[in-house]
Amino acid sequence: MKQEPRPHWSYSAINQYLRCPLQYYFQRILKLPQPTVSSGLVLGSAIHNALAVYHQYLMEKKEPVEQQIRQAFLETWIFRTEEQKVEFKANESQENLIEQGLALLKLYMEEPPPQNIVAIEQRFLVPLHNSEGEYLETPLLAFTDLITKEADVLKVTEFKTSGRSYGDFEVEASLQATCYVNAVIETTGQMPKVEYAVLVKTKTPKLQRLKTSRTEDDLGRLGDLVQNVERAVANEIFYPIETPLNCSTCSYRQECREWKPKGTAADAAIDVYELNGAGAC
Repeated sequence: MKQEPRPHWSYSAINQYLRCPLQYYFQRILKLPQPTVSSGLVLGSAIHNALAVYHQYLMEKKEPVEQQIRQAFLETWIFRTEEQKVEFKANESQENLIEQGLALLKLYMEEPPPQNIVAIEQRFLVPLHNSEGEYLETPLLAFTDLITKEADVLKVTEFKTSGRSYGDFEVEASLQATCYVNAVIETTGQMPKVEYAVLVKTKTPKLQRLKTSRTEDDLGRLGDLVQNVERAVANEIFYPIETPLNCSTCSYRQECREWKPKGTAADAAIDVYELNGAGAC
């Protein structure tokens, strides 16, 4: 008999609740099917898989074969688009996104290749602790894209595809980077560096590299945040956060419009007030 996976938190689950608790409820509590997927998610998956193939060649000290890397991209694209209907933005098409994705891969492979690769698509299941040093019952699951070693210091590289360049604050405040640092330090005892490699989908493709770091205080704050999110989920505090960014690519627009909160309006208002108060800086 197949065992159920151990309950855990991940960056995507934490971020989804913070972004829109109701979407979290539909996908992770009710487990409603997702009939559509955003074009950005499909493109990101295809590029990530192709980069993993490229890095595997480098790790095994083999000469990268561009055709096989392109093939990995196209196979992932086909698999994802056959699995779900893709929602394209107004100015997008499948053809131009595939062309953009292959151009971004070519740009990355023209850069000096990463050296001293330690791990590719590494899976971590590690504990979280709060700012009091107390470990949480539910662990964190994290997948790092690439880990290398530079002068005996581990570096985690996270690959992103984006329609625009990132700002410094985006990586400095990134919860994902904090999750990665927590995973590595709990596993190895070493505080790693983090770099974001942003593949920008501009007319002329661009590769942006942004470095960031974390402290022990950041890891404790992550645990505090997860504790509060966990408490909110246990108390069934779910509500929509309606923004163009959230709603334009959401698979649950119809369910969202039909949703009614449990309990009275006053109860719901108190729940939201308490949650926002608990998470305020």
